Amino acid sequence: MNIRPLLKLICSRFFGDFNGFVEMLAQHIPSPVANAKNKVENMYTGTTDTVRGEDMMNCDQDGRLMVHTTKQYPNEDLTCFHVLGRVMSGTLHSEQEIRLLGENYTIYDEEDSRNLTVGRLWIYEARYKIEVNRVPAGNWVLIEGIDQSIVKTSTITDLKGNDEDLYIFRPLKFNTQSVIKIAVEPVNPSELPKMLEGLRKVNKSYPLLNTKVEESGEHVVLGTGELYLDCVMHDLRKLYSEIDIKVADPVVSFCETVVETSSLKCFAETPNKKNKLTMIAEPLEKGLAEDIENEVVSIHWNKKRLGEFFQTKYDWDLLAARSIWAFGPDATGPNILVDDTLSSEVNKGLLGSVKDSIVQGFQWGSREGPLCEEPIRNGKFKILDAVIANEPIHRGGGQIIPTARRVAYSAFLMATPRLMEPYMFVEVQAPADCVSSVYTVLARRRGHVTQDAPVPGSPLYTIKAFIPAIDSFGFETDLRTHTQGQAFCMSVFHHWQIVPGDPLDKTITIRPLEAQPATALAREFMIKTRRRKGLSEDVSINKFFDDPMLLELARQDVMLNYPG
Repeated sequence: MNIRPLLKLICSRFFGDFNGFVEMLAQHIPSPVANAKNKVENMYTGTTDTVRGEDMMNCDQDGRLMVHTTKQYPNEDLTCFHVLGRVMSGTLHSEQEIRLLGENYTIYDEEDSRNLTVGRLWIYEARYKIEVNRVPAGNWVLIEGIDQSIVKTSTITDLKGNDEDLYIFRPLKFNTQSVIKIAVEPVNPSELPKMLEGLRKVNKSYPLLNTKVEESGEHVVLGTGELYLDCVMHDLRKLYSEIDIKVADPVVSFCETVVETSSLKCFAETPNKKNKLTMIAEPLEKGLAEDIENEVVSIHWNKKRLGEFFQTKYDWDLLAARSIWAFGPDATGPNILVDDTLSSEVNKGLLGSVKDSIVQGFQWGSREGPLCEEPIRNGKFKILDAVIANEPIHRGGGQIIPTARRVAYSAFLMATPRLMEPYMFVEVQAPADCVSSVYTVLARRRGHVTQDAPVPGSPLYTIKAFIPAIDSFGFETDLRTHTQGQAFCMSVFHHWQIVPGDPLDKTITIRPLEAQPATALAREFMIKTRRRKGLSEDVSINKFFDDPMLLELARQDVMLNYPG
């Protein structure tokens, strides 16, 4: 027999036919109707006591239309995308007029919504697509003609009278993060528009991918690992833009953090000298940042529930727990802004009137920190005092927002700032005689082994280890070389860890093309990141402190280690 039919025959004798697999799915995966309640509670951001909510809970095909789209597939000639979604309630018809809501849509900000007409509809079956004219609730559907305004996920509903508050489905959450960064640019500068169009398309095609433009003008692509970015670049070059693209050496995202409480109360005055904010920064309790990111706690809870959570789990006192203003950046960012002012000292009414502006300044500051414009992590910012102007005209956002950001930065710089780098969890499988080579390769890349154990019933060992993401480039090739191709490894983002050394230590000199001692790593990473982003060589303290604050610093003699 020919090889393929023979292989098929042997495998079918060995594994049996597919009935068992299909039966297993039918038995163990609940039907759309049975699982609707569970799905809606986990995915829908609104309440379920509305008409739409009830229709989704009942998976009612005659109810109000709600579709959750999660993935986009390019069509044959790569000019547009077909959108894959699940009809949660109602029935979607081809050529139907629908309302499409993006991930940024809220009932307060309806900008991210469009009225569109659906094109053709298909049921997607791997290599085949079966065209249909309508798809009822509980089914997956592939939709044509609505991809233009979708980036990652979206919510589709009907155009019937908007008689109730409309909410979207949650954007997708992943158990890993995109921390590996490459900068891309076209070989021929005139082809930049083509590359940008290609970047837009790969961004749609890969759910975990992020693309952004740094202030220096470089276009950055963030992915989960080398292989992932390899696939992205293949698609960008061959499918979506068809031009030559230069790629810079891969780097990683960093985070900025603090390890102590601010050495003094930092204050800043608004440009019109009518308002003054005082703040300090300190590190968050261990595990709290992860709880916020994993949505174990939400800023949208009521004050009482939020207060109880922080009191019982993290031992905060009642006053502090009840006066949390915001998490940042965004609603699930790993930093907290707390109003620690006393009503006997500060006019709470006036402070409340500028709360939104201060929160915005805090969000902006925590999105790009002062060390090298990377996000801040694990920081608790406390407002200790505030003098706010009585007249509304003197306390507008233009005055308060930049000042809140500046005072957050100065409190951060006074609290022993440090850089954090992402660590990957690596699992290596190798024969027993290769284990020592695996240790050697890991040690050379600042990796450390957490466990090695034999795999029962085989000659293999499993080695589990952590390795800094910045040292993981080429790790797999290195491993294969040292073990003659016998070791196999998998890696995934695991956690953030502080980089050894002080990033603001001016006594360290960075010599080009020389490996730095461990204590100089933070300084090296910070300076090289700043250079790459087109920022000035060092963090200038004068930029964030106004004159009265600088005088206070000079008086307290804290200026020793800081650049002028």
